[in-house]
Amino acid sequence: MQQALTELTFATPGRSMVDISSEVAGWLQASGAQTGLLTLFIRHTSASLTIQENADPDVQADLLDAFDRLAPENAPYRHSSEGPDDMPAHVKAALTSTSLSIPVSAGRMTLGTWQGIYLIEHRARPHQRRVVAQFMGELRA
Repeated sequence: MQQALTELTFATPGRSMVDISSEVAGWLQASGAQTGLLTLFIRHTSASLTIQENADPDVQADLLDAFDRLAPENAPYRHSSEGPDDMPAHVKAALTSTSLSIPVSAGRMTLGTWQGIYLIEHRARPHQRRVVAQFMGELRA
């Protein structure tokens, strides 16, 4: 078994779902990955990762709205030193994922037809977010 590891950086425009599928696929192909498992891990507590529909942008908008209803900025949070959007961002990140595992076959992620990998930015302002990508399995010779 072999492995490849990198850290990818993504700029977010503020509260949004950023499709990072093509960047991850590009790294996977450049790494020589063949068959194995890809793990993605976001190094933040106010952003998260998810696999979600990539065909209709209304899905992303509806999800962001649902997160806002679940963790509104105007709730009486104790932690508020980093602004009104910070604690709700932590709640939203806790409800989603900091890591994903995706099988890889023939050098490609085995995502479904309508699935994409999204970095969810839960904060209001733009950020630079770091995602660690690790492939374990067979690499091209």
